Amino acid sequence: MAALAYNMGKREINHYFSVRSAKVLALVAVLLLAACHLASRRYRGNDSCEYLLSSGRFLGEKVWQPHSCMMHKYKISEAKNCLVDKHIAFIGDSRIRQLFYSFVKIINPQFKEEGNKHENIPFEDKVASVKVDFLWHPEVNASMKQCIKVWTEDSIAKPHVIVAGAATWSIKIHNGSNEALSQYKMNITSIAPLLEKLAKTSDVYWVLQDPVYEDLLSENRKMITNEKIDAYNEAAVSILNSSTRNSKSNVKMFSVSKLIAQETIMESLDGLHLPESSRETSAMILMNVYCNKILKPVDGSCCQPRPPLTLIQKLAACFFTSSIIGYLIFYIIHRNAHRKNKPCTDLESGEEKKNIINTPVSPLETLLQSFCKLGLIMAYFYMCDRANLFMKENKFYTHSSFFIPIIYILVLGVFYNENTKETKVLNREQTDEWKGWMQLVILIYHISGASTFLPVYMHIRVLVAAYLFQTGYGHFSYFWIKGDFGIHRVCQVLFRLNFLVVVLCIVMDRPYQFYYFVPLVTVWFMIIYVTLALWPQIIQKKANGNCFWHFGLLLKLAFLLLFICFLAYSQGAFEKIFSLWPLSKCFELKGNVYEWWFRWRLDRYVVFHGMLFAFIYLALQKRQVLSEGKGEPLFSNKISNFLLFISVVSFLTYSIWASSCKNKAECNELHPSVSVVQILAFILIRNIPGYARSVYSSFFAWFGKISLELFICQYHIWLAADTRGILVLIPGNPMLNIIVSTFIFVCVAHEISQITNDLAQIIIPKDNSSLLKRLACMAAFFCGLLILSSIQDKSRD
Repeated sequence: MAALAYNMGKREINHYFSVRSAKVLALVAVLLLAACHLASRRYRGNDSCEYLLSSGRFLGEKVWQPHSCMMHKYKISEAKNCLVDKHIAFIGDSRIRQLFYSFVKIINPQFKEEGNKHENIPFEDKVASVKVDFLWHPEVNASMKQCIKVWTEDSIAKPHVIVAGAATWSIKIHNGSNEALSQYKMNITSIAPLLEKLAKTSDVYWVLQDPVYEDLLSENRKMITNEKIDAYNEAAVSILNSSTRNSKSNVKMFSVSKLIAQETIMESLDGLHLPESSRETSAMILMNVYCNKILKPVDGSCCQPRPPLTLIQKLAACFFTSSIIGYLIFYIIHRNAHRKNKPCTDLESGEEKKNIINTPVSPLETLLQSFCKLGLIMAYFYMCDRANLFMKENKFYTHSSFFIPIIYILVLGVFYNENTKETKVLNREQTDEWKGWMQLVILIYHISGASTFLPVYMHIRVLVAAYLFQTGYGHFSYFWIKGDFGIHRVCQVLFRLNFLVVVLCIVMDRPYQFYYFVPLVTVWFMIIYVTLALWPQIIQKKANGNCFWHFGLLLKLAFLLLFICFLAYSQGAFEKIFSLWPLSKCFELKGNVYEWWFRWRLDRYVVFHGMLFAFIYLALQKRQVLSEGKGEPLFSNKISNFLLFISVVSFLTYSIWASSCKNKAECNELHPSVSVVQILAFILIRNIPGYARSVYSSFFAWFGKISLELFICQYHIWLAADTRGILVLIPGNPMLNIIVSTFIFVCVAHEISQITNDLAQIIIPKDNSSLLKRLACMAAFFCGLLILSSIQDKSRD
């Protein structure tokens, strides 16, 4: 009864809500969200620097999240590179001095807070030619005015960045009197034009006063109240913003430190000065404000302008626009022709006659429709991760953000279970299920930022290895059983693997190696193909006639293993091979192939393990050693129970080892040799019991069929900033944002999967002569792409 109710409920849901209607809903959601964000940008402004300087929140105890954009954590080398030949001046009181120290420590962490606190403090890095000064002017008075005036008159001495602020000393010295506030207003009014003049050629920031923790203030500071601080801040904002009559002030208000202080001032030692972690956050914000537009870090979207379109991107936009226009014209013509051929009424019989029967869709129409859809999807990709239309946020890992979604999807996966069509080991439904749940776990791993937690990282590495294991298993099985080494098969596989990535490389202006998993799978497929296609071609049909061929195949696999070991331990040879043009254009990242070598080496044996497993399994299956009937255990009861026990122990042993990892580099070194233990243990646990082999999760299998598209699409339309952050479609509500962005993301991935399949049928024909012509056209296209890419690289340099 439960199964009947489930099937009836499923049919009822499918009747009212199909994949097609889900995609329409996703399209409507995208259009509405884009319109809302455009309106918000027009109303609130498009300057993310203002958000960085004025708003944000803490994601954790020490992780600051600016509103709508991402903040980069600058390293020493990056800070020096940005500030080379620059002069930065901090002018103000003890709070500005604290900010000065935190800023300098980004450049030189060994710089010590020592010396007379009530005097000027210089810092200079002669190697990087960076100069940072603190000038002791605790009050806004004639002394501060004179210092600023000198900068306006001497262009050589004028700093590139000026950070100023003061008020608490005025409150303290004058015992919080109203006359002191009036004098403060007069003094800041007198220096406002000077600051405005400096701001035309330098970056000038006025730091608003942070709140105090009144309970911790000493007796001689009790007059410094938050009420007084608010009054001084209001005066500074009012005067500095009105210093220019007809335009916006160039002096930027650094008010974000107030928000930071409100959350952390309770940790202050004296109630007045902020704890070190808060000062470091403010200093890093200053670094982002100035350096993001210079260095353009991927994960520092605040204060970064939209990157200019490259020549290749412009050509791609023209192509997709032409495809959309072409399809619309084709659709209108086809629709008019359909109207002319509508059924007409026979006057004598009163019955309708059909003038024409439904004709099949032409390849040209399918081609235009596919590129039309793809063009619209690529526009969404560009809006999400290049156009700065939607917001982005930094990742922040907590155990609950990773493990709770994992529990949710496991419950859903168990709920949606069905009987398999066949009960063989690693049948199609089971491998789709395997890919599906692994992909969902990897997606949660990426969006939660769980890579910072080493035990989770090590288990995810096993899932990536399992994908490659399936690559070795699946392709070996196909070539071994079918013996199809034709060019059509190779082109079909390469097209399905690489089509989306090639389009994204063009549209998103990213190198091929950036989407590392696709190059990895592609190269391993070619290695498998070459290994098995080279003379002598040994297939199952040939080997069944003579056992000698089995040894021949094992010899081939042994040579493959030697080749893998040689490349793995000969970094120089590996880099020389993949640094050759045009391979270098595909496998270089940031000017070298080290990243590619690291990725390839990390799972270097697992594809070989997959091929070997396939060979052993198919040999045992051919000799009818295995019992693969419905409900039957794979082996005899004793052997099955023993293997199950060994598998469970091996699985848990690996998990314990991975969870006890302390050093990522050391664990990565062992991973290629031991990852197969958990993979094989899982396969045996999943396939030895007959009842486990007879069912599968249709929920996970559905995602498994589009796992490649999900993995690639997440880079830009689910995550953001090339996977460094999170895409924010609905700000202020993280849970709703994840639900909506995930829904759109999955719909897009499914549609791209269908587009890829449709185009593969047209672009890769079965006829060899037609296929060779298409390949010649593709070769010409990629040659043109390489030439244009080389021209772009030279223009950038």
